Amino acid sequence: MTHKKTIINTLLVAALFGGISAAQAADVPAGTKLADVQTLVKGNGSEPATLDPHKVEGTVESNILRDLFEGLVSSGPKGEVLPGVAESWETKDNKHFVFHLRKDAKWSNGDPVTAHDFEFAFKRAVDPKTASPYSWYLEIPTIINASAIIAGKQPADSLGVKAVDDYTFEVQLEKAVPYFVSMLSHTTTYPVPKKVIEQYGEKWTQPGHMVSNGAYQLKDWVVNERVDVERNPNYWNNAKTVVNKVTYLPLQNTADLNRYLAGEVDMTYQMPIERFKQMKKEKPDELKVTGYVGTYYYQYNFKKKPFDDVRVRTALSYAIDRNVIADKVMGQGQTPGYTLVPDFVDGFKPVAPDWSKLTQAERNTKAKELLTEAGFGPGHPLKFELLYNTDDNHKKVAVAVASMWKKLGVEVSLVNQEWKTYLQTKAQGQFDVGRAGWIADYNEASSMLDLMQTTHGNNDGKYSNATFDKLMNESRDQVDDASRNKLYVQAEEILAKDMPIAPIYQYVTARMVKPFVGGYPANPLDNLYSKDMYIVAH
Repeated sequence: MTHKKTIINTLLVAALFGGISAAQAADVPAGTKLADVQTLVKGNGSEPATLDPHKVEGTVESNILRDLFEGLVSSGPKGEVLPGVAESWETKDNKHFVFHLRKDAKWSNGDPVTAHDFEFAFKRAVDPKTASPYSWYLEIPTIINASAIIAGKQPADSLGVKAVDDYTFEVQLEKAVPYFVSMLSHTTTYPVPKKVIEQYGEKWTQPGHMVSNGAYQLKDWVVNERVDVERNPNYWNNAKTVVNKVTYLPLQNTADLNRYLAGEVDMTYQMPIERFKQMKKEKPDELKVTGYVGTYYYQYNFKKKPFDDVRVRTALSYAIDRNVIADKVMGQGQTPGYTLVPDFVDGFKPVAPDWSKLTQAERNTKAKELLTEAGFGPGHPLKFELLYNTDDNHKKVAVAVASMWKKLGVEVSLVNQEWKTYLQTKAQGQFDVGRAGWIADYNEASSMLDLMQTTHGNNDGKYSNATFDKLMNESRDQVDDASRNKLYVQAEEILAKDMPIAPIYQYVTARMVKPFVGGYPANPLDNLYSKDMYIVAH
C-alpha cells in the first residue's frame, strides 16, 4: 500500500487503500470457459515445518496458511489492504483501532468467527508459553504490553487487545503507527480456534483435527510428499471461490521445473537459475518475473569470534562482487544489494552507502587491509563455516562467494541443512556466517529494518546497537512519511558502518505459471491466494 495519508481520522474502509471496497476473489472475465476440473498444483520449495500460524517463520508455510486462514485484512494484487474478516475499521489517532467483523464469517466446522477468536489468537502469539518465533511481530507496532509479555514481565491477558462484543475488536497501541492495518494480513495475526487447540494441543494442525477460517481447509498432509487443501464450504465468500482443491508439493528448483514441464505442476515455487534463459526463450509467456520487496544477505554471528570484529565483517562484505552474483550467478533480474531495504519497497528510497561506489578492485584492496589489521594473513588464514539451507540456487551463490573470499586468503567450508534443521541451527546461534533472506511482511521499510533491532526474534546474529534501536523506536512516533524516512536513512547509515549483515542482492519473484491458470497476480510481497485464481479450459 502507499502511505500517503498522515493521519486517518475517519472510517477506514479498504477503498482508502487502493480504491477496492470488496475483498479480493476470483475475478473471471466474462466469456471465459472454465475447466471442468478446478485443481491447482503448486511447487512449494520444502516440507513445511508446521502449519500453526503462531509457529511459522518461513514463506513455505505462509503460502499454505494464506489458503487455510484469513486475518482481519488480506493483501491485494498490488500489496494493497483489502477487507478480510473485518468489513471495516476506524481510528482517530493511529493508536486506537476498532475493527468491525463480518457476521457471516465462519470456521470450517460451521462455528462463527468472532472478535473473541482474535483476542485469543493475539494473546496466544505473544505468550512465552507458545514460543512463537514471530511473537516480536506484535511488539513492532507497540501493541500495549506486548514487549512486557514477551519478556515474561506481564501476563498475556494484559495485551492491549479486546473483544468489545462478538463482532467488534479493539487494538490499543502505545505509539501512533499509521501502517498498522497493513501489518494485519500476516500469518501471526490470524485467528486460531481456541476449543480445537484446547482439545488436541500440539496435534491440532493435523488432518481431521484442524479447523480453519480461510477459503480452504486441510484435507491431507503426507510428510515430504504433499499437503492437500480443499474448499471450505463455510467460508463467507465461498461463492466467489473457483478452485476446488490445491496441492502443495515440497519441490525445489530442477525437480520443481521438471515436474512442471511434465504437466504435473501448474505453478513452480521458483526457478533454477541455470534453466532461466532457456525458459525465457522457449516459454516466455509462462515465465513470470516480478519485483519483490526482499533482500538476500549473509548474516554474521556476533557471538562467534572473529565476527564480533567489525573489520572482519566489513572485509568479507566488501569482497563480495554483487554485480557478478546478481547478473551472472542469478541473472533473473535481481539487482546488486548494498542496503537491507530494497529499492522496490513502497514509499522509501534507500541511500546507497559510500563503499558501494568503489570499484570491486578498490573494495578488495580495502578488504585485505582490514583482514591484515584484524590479524589474519597467509600465516594465519581466516577459516569458518558458511551455512545455507539446501537449495541449488543458494549453493551456487555460496560457491561463488566462497571463491571471492578465497582471493583474500579466507578458507570457507560450506554447510547445507534441510529447511527445518537450518531454522533451528540459526535460532540456536550455532553458525559462523549464515545465508538469510528477508521478505517484507508488509510493504514498508520498517518491515526490513526492524530485523536488526536487538530484541527482534529473527536477529539470529545477535547484533545490537542502542542508537539503531532508538531510531527505529522513534520511527514509530512519526505519522508523517518524510519524518519517518529520515530516521530510516540514518538507520541504514548505522548498518553500513557496523556491517552486521552483508546484503548481496535484491530479490525478484521468478516462476513458471501455466497459461491456463487465471488470476495470477504480480504481488510485490508474493502474497498469493488460491481463492483469487481459476483454471481455464485447456
